[in-house]
Amino acid sequence: MSLKSRSSVVLKGMLMGAADVVPGVSGGTIAFITGIYEELIKTIDNLDLSLLKDLKHLGWKATLVKYNLGFLLSLFLGIAISVLSLSKLITYLLENYPVLVWAFFFGLVLASVLYIGKQVTHWNVLAFVAIIIGTTLSYLVTIAEPLGAPDSWWYLIFSGFIAIIAMILPGISGAFLLLLLGSYKTVLGSVTGIIEGVIDGNWVVAGRSIGNLALVAVGAILGLKLFSRALTWLFENKKNLTLALLTGFMIGSLNKLWPWKEVLSTRTNSAGMEVPFLEKSVFPSNFDGDPQILWVCILVVIGFLLILILERFAVKKPD
Repeated sequence: MSLKSRSSVVLKGMLMGAADVVPGVSGGTIAFITGIYEELIKTIDNLDLSLLKDLKHLGWKATLVKYNLGFLLSLFLGIAISVLSLSKLITYLLENYPVLVWAFFFGLVLASVLYIGKQVTHWNVLAFVAIIIGTTLSYLVTIAEPLGAPDSWWYLIFSGFIAIIAMILPGISGAFLLLLLGSYKTVLGSVTGIIEGVIDGNWVVAGRSIGNLALVAVGAILGLKLFSRALTWLFENKKNLTLALLTGFMIGSLNKLWPWKEVLSTRTNSAGMEVPFLEKSVFPSNFDGDPQILWVCILVVIGFLLILILERFAVKKPD
């Protein structure tokens, strides 16, 4: 990979990471829009234990090229940069400016629905059925009541397994599924715990946080490997139907991103603050507070236009 291509992939990884931090936005959506989605799932699917043998016999340079590891490492670097640097900012914005934040992401996903829908080349009964199924499943996820879960090692592995599958599916938010599973507070708190522990020299907190994230990472690796194979097969053999299903996933997820919500219950976040836990979408006229309609419209348009810009300038394949 050239430096320009590597930098482009890192930037796309940063966009994916920023999306994955937010409960309701899918990093898979960003991967699809920026033209790296199929390459990502195929690269992950090609990884197996033979990589270790090739590393020994071919050397690291040849292995890097054979398994497209330069692309994968650049992407994960970008994701890590975003998650570590934006977790506190995103949390702060969601706590203090929720209506405006959700408006921006609503615009992003609305444009993404149109973008992915355009990739469906043949509309037939099966395609419409796939959209209806995807929309229904995604909508049901957005209205599901979150669980309260223990922070046990096996549950963190399970949470990572489920969340990573959602993160690589356009329209399904891995962060939101972590919230439903009850692990979002633990995961996000562990990310900030590493940063704060290192800064304060509190290595006990930093070590515990690293341990929690390592367990989530184990589940994520298992989920990536198993699910990437299924996605690779679907794109190679049922691409049109798969795109229709993904379009439906994204349509259903718009309910979660609707800016105006009525809070039904609250939770305590990693900072000890009370924040919305279970919500339902309402009309602006029924919103308890300033609906900020003008600013909402502006941010929806900005989010919408940002996707069009990403689509226009995305490099479809790294060199």
